[in-house]
Amino acid sequence: MRSLWFEKGALHLIDQTKLPFEFKVYKARTARDVIFCIKEMVVRGAPAIGCAAAYGYALGRLQGERLPYERLLGTRPTAYDLRFSLDNMVSAEGRQEDLLEAAGAYTEAIVEKCRRIGQAGAHLIKPGRTVLTHCNAGALATVDWGTALAPMRVAHRSGVRFLVLVDETRPRLQGAYLTAWELSNEGIAIRLIADNAAGHYMSRGLVDLVIVGADRVCRNGDIANKIGTYEKAVVAKEAGVPFYVAAPISTVDLSLGTGGQIPIEERPADEVLFVRGRRVTCKGITAGNPAFDVTPARYITGLITEFDILRPKDIKGLKSRPFNPA
Repeated sequence: MRSLWFEKGALHLIDQTKLPFEFKVYKARTARDVIFCIKEMVVRGAPAIGCAAAYGYALGRLQGERLPYERLLGTRPTAYDLRFSLDNMVSAEGRQEDLLEAAGAYTEAIVEKCRRIGQAGAHLIKPGRTVLTHCNAGALATVDWGTALAPMRVAHRSGVRFLVLVDETRPRLQGAYLTAWELSNEGIAIRLIADNAAGHYMSRGLVDLVIVGADRVCRNGDIANKIGTYEKAVVAKEAGVPFYVAAPISTVDLSLGTGGQIPIEERPADEVLFVRGRRVTCKGITAGNPAFDVTPARYITGLITEFDILRPKDIKGLKSRPFNPA
């Protein structure tokens, strides 16, 4: 089952705020519904957000909405796939294409790109090795296959057996709730660890490879990903552990020269102060909650894309190109 699909006039989304304890499907019938799903993280992960936004744009325009582009674009400022998908929908509308068909074609193309990412990176995972990942960059975040998890899926399905250390990923625990759920359902061996334990495992030589996703990649190879990624990359460099970022080319923003230009979303403090409705600290405490951080290119071994594994310095050589659903 994919993390989102369109049928009977509605966008169906696996509600990621309920997993792994409940499996519920949210039915979005309007652009307003899709905006709610993106803002409240019913759907999350840069490629999946882009696909949801494409359908949200189609629903909005078909239902006479005047500004679905602007309203959808404002939901999550850091993920570049959101703008990429909406620009594709505007182009499709200009060519008088059926908007729901265009959203479907965009989604199918993202799924195929993620499958290719899996094929491009699977050889990095050797039998008996240990891979560390952070947050959730699996099928839930990308509709199907995943980005960081795609090479793991391909390697596992080809018979390679390995262990994945899954960071819990505070404050929303996407690693504990979502990545652990996905990989265990795939039959891949996992061990959940506290975020602060990753450095311990790497310093002891107990991690062979790190693979994470990305929400935006800049022209110089800097990337933005879930908060906590930067410190993993720094420790990996110190420990001599290869650090890879998996993302489709739709995540590359050639308009930004460096990671310092990436807008970083600040989410509500309650996500830090509470875990699913239960307070974790005394009353009267304030909290900061940046959702992402920036990892400089110098800490990145390679970027696993649908075309090949690129060096960070190769990104600036990419040419801006229109979306190609093939």
